[in-house]
Amino acid sequence: MDVSAFLTGLAMGLSLIVAIGAQNAFVLRQGLRNEHVFAVALTCALSDAVLILIGVAGFGSLVARLPWIDPVMRWGGAAFLVAYAARSAWSALRSTGALTGEGTDAKAGLGPVLLACLAFTWLNPHVYLDTVVLLGGLSTQIPGREALFAAGAMTGSFLFFFALAYGATRLRPLFARPAAWRILEGIIALTMLTIAVRLVAGG
Repeated sequence: MDVSAFLTGLAMGLSLIVAIGAQNAFVLRQGLRNEHVFAVALTCALSDAVLILIGVAGFGSLVARLPWIDPVMRWGGAAFLVAYAARSAWSALRSTGALTGEGTDAKAGLGPVLLACLAFTWLNPHVYLDTVVLLGGLSTQIPGREALFAAGAMTGSFLFFFALAYGATRLRPLFARPAAWRILEGIIALTMLTIAVRLVAGG
């Protein structure tokens, strides 16, 4: 096993995924609520793994040849983020609950949570840039060892999402105060809205 190729993929995967974004904010929120934590982390990690495999398999160049994909994903993703930002803003302004065993509101079902998780992943054009295009392109720099590079990048995704989701549970005592939860919801709303604006602006 070529450890260097694996470690390169691991390092590059982690460096691209740790940036604060809509998907990470959603995972953090679910971890704090202790709501379908394992399913959310696994869904994000598996989605990343699929996208990394697509990129390493050479489909990045195909995506680049289909210019209509970009505006469709950009506007679709922006619309979803704006809607979620509005929901978080409403919670920040009106919620009076603390992060207790019941959370700030009723627990969402697994289906709706996973649909939201998938939307945060697959409707974000930046995800394709990071996983399909960038990681796919980097894998070509180590011919013959692309599989190990991909394995390292996928390992990075699994490590990050599970660490973020379950690490958030340790912050639950802080969010037992209603004010702390409302501040978090406000930050999430601003994050989602900022990313939506950047998507529409093409940034």
